[in-house]
Amino acid sequence: MLDWLPLAAPALPLDEAGKYVAGAYIVFVVLLVVYVGIMAAKLQRIERELRELASFAEHRAQGEEAAPGHESETPSRSDSLASHGSRGGGA
Repeated sequence: MLDWLPLAAPALPLDEAGKYVAGAYIVFVVLLVVYVGIMAAKLQRIERELRELASFAEHRAQGEEAAPGHESETPSRSDSLASHGSRGGGA
């Protein structure tokens, strides 16, 4: 009966294994905080670009209401994207 005892015993003593478990949790929490920080920065960037796009659309709509017959004065799509700093990439 005592000959199977080493098979049931943990590979590391419990006092030493606790350090590794704590280290693993610390690494997990750090990675989670970094991930949340990256997602928050990305969300801020998207919100800023959305505000710029909404203001651009609002100005364009106001310009069309003021002078409906002057389509030549409104910038083309490529001009408007260049002036608002489009990066041409996705998220």
